[in-house]
Amino acid sequence: MFEDISKVVLLSDMDGTLLDSHKQITDTDRRAIERFTAMGGHFTVATGRTIQSFDQYRSMLELKYPIIMYNGAAIHDYISGKALYTHPLPLEAKAYTRELLELMPQAGGEVLKAEGTFVFSNTDYQQLHTKLCNIVPNYAELSDIADGGWLKVLFSLAPEDVDYMQILVKKQAYEGVDFVKSSDIFLEMLPKGVSKGSALAQYRKLEGMEDFTFVSIGDFDNDIEMIVEADLGACPANAEDSVKAKADLVLTRTNDEGAVAELIEHITERCSK
Repeated sequence: MFEDISKVVLLSDMDGTLLDSHKQITDTDRRAIERFTAMGGHFTVATGRTIQSFDQYRSMLELKYPIIMYNGAAIHDYISGKALYTHPLPLEAKAYTRELLELMPQAGGEVLKAEGTFVFSNTDYQQLHTKLCNIVPNYAELSDIADGGWLKVLFSLAPEDVDYMQILVKKQAYEGVDFVKSSDIFLEMLPKGVSKGSALAQYRKLEGMEDFTFVSIGDFDNDIEMIVEADLGACPANAEDSVKAKADLVLTRTNDEGAVAELIEHITERCSK
């Protein structure tokens, strides 16, 4: 699988995996990524973040390869400034969002589009997400957010309310969409069948990437499909049990201890044999 390191792509989740508890990249991981790419390996990320919210990390990582964004609804190439793949939500997503807000008015929320983030319910939990992403969003009534091009809707709530909303959306049986928990306080509406894993399947089809080996690493429920789709799927020691159950490789280090570096050591050791 790892005969040629120049044919290996490592896709890493951000929060809880590449980023430590302080939302920084550890020196251990940074040095390992530099060694990996110097040897010819290809490093990129798969994130729920938007084009705008990921921008703060571009200078840290100097990524040269396309990035999976919006939890799989898009693949963006920062070098060309173009979207290589997008899969937007159906137009019915606005009606679904309106109904969920009526049923759970305590929910914060935002619509994520390629051109920006549109906050329609600015609760304390929503403000926490805005701060986490380090962006200046657009504030608008849900009815005023233009139809079309919705890549995902993020709901922000107390942990117990996220769990209840998960039960609620199953009962509603909305067509054309899926819901995924991306943290204890975030639940996301995505296009049906869209995940980081489905985006990885699209990544394999990009020009010049057809014969590459893909390795992935992630820690939360929204990373499971990517871990399964990869040729080797790994998770840090701090990953959810549901993720560990699907991973080919459960690492011994957490995101605070350089889990990505440990995975890179595993790859390079196998390449040298």
